[in-house]
Amino acid sequence: MNVISQNLALVRQRLREAERQAGRPEGSAGLIAVGKTWPAAALAEAYRHGQRDFGENYLQEALAKQDELKGLDIVWHFIGPIQSNKTRPLAERFHWIHGIDRLKIAKRLSEQRPDHLPPVNLCIQVNVSGEPSKAGVSLAELLPLAESIVPLPRIRLRGLMAIPAPVNDVEGQRRAFRILREALAGLGLAGVDTLSMGMSDDLEAAVMEGATLVRVGTAIFGGRA
Repeated sequence: MNVISQNLALVRQRLREAERQAGRPEGSAGLIAVGKTWPAAALAEAYRHGQRDFGENYLQEALAKQDELKGLDIVWHFIGPIQSNKTRPLAERFHWIHGIDRLKIAKRLSEQRPDHLPPVNLCIQVNVSGEPSKAGVSLAELLPLAESIVPLPRIRLRGLMAIPAPVNDVEGQRRAFRILREALAGLGLAGVDTLSMGMSDDLEAAVMEGATLVRVGTAIFGGRA
């Protein structure tokens, strides 16, 4: 597992360098370690080296890891499309959900969030590349959805997330992330300030465009287990 600690250090170094180049304060871009398909032991290794935010894409796998790692002060993020019949465990077991694109899902999370827990943090997924096969709302749909989510109890709209179509050049990557940044600014909603964008291959471009959370899996854990 030593390779995980080395990879984690390299990713953190990339983040700090990107922040420096962007003229941003150190630590202004948070890191979510995405552990999909990797065992709980891999996450525990990253935890031992200071990582606290972890992201998962598959619900049943995530719940099993949460049970194994119970007792650790982990901040759990669920990333990706959500089926309406899976909202209860998401409402009960996660701190952040990245990927809301329907009011129905937000309402179910609001209804099912236990009263004794703080509000669950939500990010709306925006389809910045206009890909028909990709989840997320269009820019035209964004503001009405956001305004409908804000009043709901026991959830808190925190910001936007995107998974742009992959491109090889940094300027192309930045253009897609810029769309999300400008969309967030255009909302003008108090407290909605999170940009969840950037992964292993494009985190630098994301940080340059204002990412506050980057979601990194392969660069930390390696290819899928």
